[in-house]
Amino acid sequence: MSQSDPTTAAGRHHAPRTVSEPHGIQAHIVGCGTTPVGKLGARPSTLMRRALERALGQAGLPLRQLDGLVAIPSLAEPHFMEAHFLATQMGLLPRKDVIVRTIDTGGAGPITGLLEATRLVHQGWCDVVAVVAGDAVSSLSREEFLRRADQTCRDPEGELPSPVIPHGYDRVAQWQMRTYGTTREQLALCSVLMSRMAARHPDALTRKPHTLESVLASAQVAPVTSTLECARRADGGAAIVVASDRFLSQIGHTRPSVIVVGGGEASGPLYPPPVIDEDMFSCEEACATAYAEARLNVGDIDFFGLYDCFPICLVRAVEAVGLAAKGEGGRWIEQMAERTRSDDWNPADVPVNTHGGLLAYGAPWEVPAMYNVIEAFAQLTGQAGSRQIPDARRALVYGNGGIFSASAVAILQRA
Repeated sequence: MSQSDPTTAAGRHHAPRTVSEPHGIQAHIVGCGTTPVGKLGARPSTLMRRALERALGQAGLPLRQLDGLVAIPSLAEPHFMEAHFLATQMGLLPRKDVIVRTIDTGGAGPITGLLEATRLVHQGWCDVVAVVAGDAVSSLSREEFLRRADQTCRDPEGELPSPVIPHGYDRVAQWQMRTYGTTREQLALCSVLMSRMAARHPDALTRKPHTLESVLASAQVAPVTSTLECARRADGGAAIVVASDRFLSQIGHTRPSVIVVGGGEASGPLYPPPVIDEDMFSCEEACATAYAEARLNVGDIDFFGLYDCFPICLVRAVEAVGLAAKGEGGRWIEQMAERTRSDDWNPADVPVNTHGGLLAYGAPWEVPAMYNVIEAFAQLTGQAGSRQIPDARRALVYGNGGIFSASAVAILQRA
């Protein structure tokens, strides 16, 4: 695979945020839980609770053991101080020893939440922290969903038509095509590739792989974006449980776990500026910070969970993490699509989004980056079934919020 070195990415206007181990305490992911994805007819808070109960069950821990909770707000039914609402609803509050945080960095939220949970553990403030997200956007009417989604990233002085988010990403895709020669077919192959990944996951919404022809022929949403190139709207919940190694040792915990060894965050504008250039992107700096903190590089990573709400996001992500050189992400996608043409392709040869990503697994608004973490956990603990990358030891997970507005990256390692 073509590789670049993202650890040399130059910092510009983004202030990097990292995780650290000031007291020598390690943070372990010890449990993951999900609900089904689809049109579920349940409230977001209900989906959050179900996912959290399953994550605690996998970790073998009771709810009362939690002394930290990080929640990502929903679009369908947002609450003031979402984490406080959920903690109160579940009986975690009132308790004086519980720290709760509500985090809203858009689709980056679950990774930002994981990094925040890691900091709480590293600082010795918490022993066991849950990070949870859930939404029910497919239960909203199409009109109501578009109304709410358009409000999130609309430039008050701009002219992006509805749907605002697809048109915003489309502007960036067109710029990438003009600047680096990325082709329309390479963008469409992102959806093809993700659908082939999803076909191996029993819980994914997309069960039959797309063809290039079917993607290009699907209804146009924006000039170079079709319906099958948009994150697949769904209801669903997901949660993870993060615990300190000190606590796990005290209780004699022996279940499989994954260590958070590095992280980084960076920010860009909420919506594309009038003139698009490299300064609007934030994933490169978040990746560089995460690699530097973990003292690793792209060659040390076995699985990549990359945000792919639209093809251009995936193309930019494979460049940012170093799988492809700047401007070569589209060609890399084309090569991966060629590798997966036969049904017996090897996951080790295409170690990206083996669950299918937002384009094919399903996208309950700000939940999907959590699926990246959960798939990484499955890969690193040898529980990915037909998707398993042999002897996977390390993973990089990335979440993107807004229109390249927030980037959060975490690097995980098998314990």
